[in-house]
Amino acid sequence: MLVVDVVLGVLGAGAVWLATGVRVVQQFERGVVFRFGRVRQGIKEPGLTLLLPVADRLRKVNVQIITMPVPAQEGITRDNVTVRVDAVVYFRVEDPVLATVNVQNYSFAMSQVAQTSLRSIIGKSELDDLLTNREPLNQGLELMLDSPAVGWGIHIDRVEIKDVALPESMKRSMSRQAEAERERRARIITADGEFQASRKLSEAATIMSDTPAALQLRLLQTVVEVAAEKNSTLVLPFPVELLRFLDGMTPKPEAPAAPAKPAPPPAVASVPEVAELEAEADAELEAGGLTLPEIEELSSLQEPHPALGDESDESDEEKPEGAA
Repeated sequence: MLVVDVVLGVLGAGAVWLATGVRVVQQFERGVVFRFGRVRQGIKEPGLTLLLPVADRLRKVNVQIITMPVPAQEGITRDNVTVRVDAVVYFRVEDPVLATVNVQNYSFAMSQVAQTSLRSIIGKSELDDLLTNREPLNQGLELMLDSPAVGWGIHIDRVEIKDVALPESMKRSMSRQAEAERERRARIITADGEFQASRKLSEAATIMSDTPAALQLRLLQTVVEVAAEKNSTLVLPFPVELLRFLDGMTPKPEAPAAPAKPAPPPAVASVPEVAELEAEADAELEAGGLTLPEIEELSSLQEPHPALGDESDESDEEKPEGAA
């Protein structure tokens, strides 16, 4: 019985030892074994793995592709524009031993390298490249990340710039520029259309001038097109040449003789009034240099002019008594 108990005890201890030394590695993992602190050269593949219970320590490393977003980095481009750019990095562990031994935390290390590389790319690029020509920038950023990642046993699968944030003033300037560009294109297209239409109209006018019947046919076709719309009113153009022809064929009546204009009345010489002559005589008399005119001259001045008529009589009646 004692022997049986000893055998059972040995078997139990062996079972416990086996139980403590057995590990399971998942399909997406790789195992790195440390025996007394030293790395074993062999990599544990997925499946059941047997370790020495006391001597070995197993560390599992995920070899799946890791998607790591890079926080938005603010920088100044080469053409002095302030932008905020964020990116995303896809990488995976290619050598579990290097990723475990050479770097303490490869995910944090990759995050910091990606941020510094993204800032460097922003400073070396122009705004137009960040907005429209991102593929070369992605390749350059991938090369900058791949340089330190090789020593860490990490393979960079893909790097992409995700978003570019611009200031509001820059957005307004770009929108005005785009609007002006669109307006310029619209004007050019409109002018080109007018030029082509004028050329075709010129050719059509040349053809119609050679064959006048074509103009009449075109007029009739226009009337047919307008009448097809079931309009109640039809506006028909009338050729001006026909009006001129009818005007030339119509006999014009003789114009009546203009009436003779009456002859203008003869000019009447202005005759000074007797009251004015008396006032001048009194003034010269007071001054002492009066020369009395002859009686005949005074009588001739007082006679009325034949053109004055009754007006001289009325003026005589209105004269005062002492004026004679």
